[in-house]
Parts: sequence; C-alpha cells; structure tokens
Amino acid sequence: MSSQPVSAAEAVLDQPIRAQFEVFLDQHRAALDGCLDGLTEEQARRSLVPSRTTLLGLVKHATFVEKVWFDEAVTCRSRDEIGIPATPDESFVLDDTDTIAGAQRAYRQACEASRRATSSLDLDDLLPGNRRGPIPLRWVYLHMLRELAQHCGHADILREQLLAE
Repeated sequence: MSSQPVSAAEAVLDQPIRAQFEVFLDQHRAALDGCLDGLTEEQARRSLVPSRTTLLGLVKHATFVEKVWFDEAVTCRSRDEIGIPATPDESFVLDDTDTIAGAQRAYRQACEASRRATSSLDLDDLLPGNRRGPIPLRWVYLHMLRELAQHCGHADILREQLLAE
C-alpha cells in the first residue's frame, strides 16, 4: 500500500494557527512567483484581457501588495518612502526595465521582508500604518490569503491561455 506525500498544508494541520497561516501564504506566494517560470519575456508581458493584468504585472502587483501590508502597515512609512506606486492600479504598469528575473527577485525579496517584519508579532498585534486605522496581523494574513488566491487564479488562466497558443 503506497501513501501520498504529505503536503506542507497537511503537515501543519495540528500546528498553531500562525504556522498554518504562514504555510498557506508561502504556498500562494510560490505559486504566483512560479507563474512566470518557463515563459518568454514577451509572453509574460502579453495582455490577454482589457485591464492592465499580465503575468508580469501580477507579480509586480504582488510585490506592491507585500510592501503595503507588511511595510506600510507595520512601519507607518509612506508609499513614497517605500518606493512603491500610490495606487494598486499603478502597480500593474510595466516599463521597459521590467523583466521576469527582476520581478521574481523583487517579489522574493518583498516576501522575505514581510516574513521578517512580522516574525516578532503576534496575530492579535495591531499594525498601526493602515489607512483604515490599526488592524490586527490576523486580519492582514486573511486579507493576503484572499488577495494571493485571487491573483493565483488569474495567473492560472492567463498562463493556460498563453501556453495554448
């Protein structure tokens, strides 16, 4: 009788909720990062929908989101100080210097910075730098899971379309 390998999510089934959140976040982060693997620069930039959404733009936007929720919200630094666009829509805009390697590197660095920024916090700790006012880390983790899951779905569909051509 053979058994299936245990997934990272299954491995934390009996762990504290914080560990579960972090495994699920990291799985979604990895999936979004991986949506660019094996594509050409042209494919990563190709627009298949009327919005600014492209695979490269999704990863660039995810970098923005990490910095909003785990830098701005934790440190109270402004978006200008952090060096990110003022609005989510602007975070999808690609320029001539955006590449797959650069976007993946920036995203991985942002994710690592997010992990460091929250490593000493508890789930009920309030993050003071959100425009809504102080919000608990627990809410931010839930919001990020929702955001990343949505964008992973977008990426799956766009990648499927690109690879079917």
